[in-house]
Order: sequence, then structure tokens, then C-alpha cells
Amino acid sequence: MSRFRALWQSSVSATKRVLAGNFEELIPPSERYIFKFDSKEELKRWHLYSDSEYGGLSSASLEIKDSTDGSSGTGVFSGNLSLDVDEGSRWNISRSGFCGMRSKKFDGFIDLDSYDTIAVKLKGDGRCYISTIYTENWVNSPGQQEDNSWQAFVYVPKDNWYITKIPLARYLPTWRGNVIDAHLEMNPARVVGMSLSVNAEGGVPGATTGPGDFRVELDWIKALRLQN
Repeated sequence: MSRFRALWQSSVSATKRVLAGNFEELIPPSERYIFKFDSKEELKRWHLYSDSEYGGLSSASLEIKDSTDGSSGTGVFSGNLSLDVDEGSRWNISRSGFCGMRSKKFDGFIDLDSYDTIAVKLKGDGRCYISTIYTENWVNSPGQQEDNSWQAFVYVPKDNWYITKIPLARYLPTWRGNVIDAHLEMNPARVVGMSLSVNAEGGVPGATTGPGDFRVELDWIKALRLQN
């Protein structure tokens, strides 16, 4: 079947459902899994980055923690944050002490326009992490290939499982880690990827900061619709 015919039939079916009064079938579910961290195959959808790419000495890993009770495993993002810089580096970096895990680009886009919140189930170390959503580039100037990035802080309480819920409206537009001082609106229908990162410095009051080890355990990331 051609792509055009498939789209046409989908449109006809949707119209028939509306005319028949089956409106519920047209409403997306109230929650949607975006990522699960329950297998090595799932972790292959992510790649790691850190200041070591620019002469820093931080390090990170992403591994599966097997369950002891027969349930699914979980992902563990851990490593060490260092403020030191390799003296022989050819990079003249102004700061170090950061690590992150970023999803590989989706095959196309995922459409989160029907949702208003990102939820993450995780267990951490008392540090503040940064949740990033990448969308199709329409904010930056022509010829600039970087995706648009939208970021929000995530405080992760120590040693207990916790579900953090971040309204999409709380994500701020950023460029290379700096907030863009302009009124911009995310297009959640054109999401191309996500990331979770941690810095040695900054974050929310009361969170653990400074160089040293970090560790966060991840179960899943979902999109939620909490507002009617």
C-alpha cells in the first residue's frame, strides 16, 4: 500500500469514528512511555558525553543493574565529576565538571503535543540533574545545525525511588548550557531526543554539589497528560 493511500485510509477511518461518536478512540492515552531502562538493548539507544571530550577529567558510565526479585532491571548512570583539566589539552575550556547521557536521535520525531508533563522514575544521590528535551531546529539562525534544547533542573533525593514530574512549561530554552533571554515556546510535536546530565557546580539550594562521584538509577521516562 502506498504511503498516500495509507494516510488517506487513516483519515477516512478517523472521520468515520467521529461521525459514529467514538470520540474516546481519538484521545491519546493519558501517559506514554518514552524510554525504559530495563535491558542492555534499551541502553544502546543512549550515548555518553563529558568534559573529557574537551580536556576535562570527568568520567561516566551507563550500565544495567539486574533485579534480585525477578522484575526488570534498571539503568545506572554513574561516574566522577572533576574540576581538573588535562594540562596537555589542546582545548581552552572555561569550565569542567560535567557528564551526561543523551538519547540517539529518533527515527523522525516523537509527538508529545497531547501531553504537558515529563515524568522520570529514578533513585539518586542528592545531586541536582538537568533534564533536556531536544526539538527540531526552528529557533536558531539558518545554517545552524544544532537542535533546539530546553532544560529543567531535577533534584534527586538520596537513596529512595522517586517520581519527578516536570511540566513542559518549566523547560527553558538554552544554547550550550546558557538560558536564552527571550520568550520562546517549545514545539512538543517535534521532539528529536532527550538527555540527562549533571554538573559539579550549580543546581537547586540544598542539593549535593562539588566534584566527586555521582550515581542515579533510572527505571523509565514517560510523558503525562495531567491537565484536562
